[in-house]
Amino acid sequence: MNVHEAITKHSNAQHMHLVHFAELDAQREEAIEAAVELCRRGLPFTVDAINDVTAKIIAHAKEGISPLRSYVTEDMVRDYVNKG
Repeated sequence: MNVHEAITKHSNAQHMHLVHFAELDAQREEAIEAAVELCRRGLPFTVDAINDVTAKIIAHAKEGISPLRSYVTEDMVRDYVNKG
């Protein structure tokens, strides 16, 4: 493999890593919105779905260049809703 091919392969791998991160991050945002909506309506909610995706993001970040995301607590969701 020549240098150009090696660089292209590496670049493509990084791109795919970031594409997968974006997919996971979108899933996380959807889960956050669902929890926020339930909280706004005064209904019971959990952060389990949010944190399940967060764990996948953290594991994925160990394999490449994507950013990390923090775990979310129910209090964090309540605080966000109460400030909005």
